[in-house]
Amino acid sequence: MAMQLSSDLMDGLVLALLSKEDLYGYSLTKQVQERFAVSESTMYPVLRRLKKRDWVTTYDEPFEGRNRRYYKISDLGYHEMERIQEEWRYFSSKVSEIMLVGDTDGK
Repeated sequence: MAMQLSSDLMDGLVLALLSKEDLYGYSLTKQVQERFAVSESTMYPVLRRLKKRDWVTTYDEPFEGRNRRYYKISDLGYHEMERIQEEWRYFSSKVSEIMLVGDTDGK
């Protein structure tokens, strides 16, 4: 079963990755794809939305004759990431209360 990631969760995932380091779009996409089945066509609208909300900024760096666009989390982005993390803690604990009732071995 594959569960769908909401736009809030995608925002939170991207912001959390960017809180560790600035990343260019392809690298960011690959890091998310290591854990979840998302396409590049899913990631770029997320990045545009985060930029439009001023949660990330961008800058270009030359690489092999081209420019790579890097994404950097902003102060507003840090605040939003913290809000999403807090909501996730609450939500996941409530889901676990129901889904993992009686689950003592973690399976």
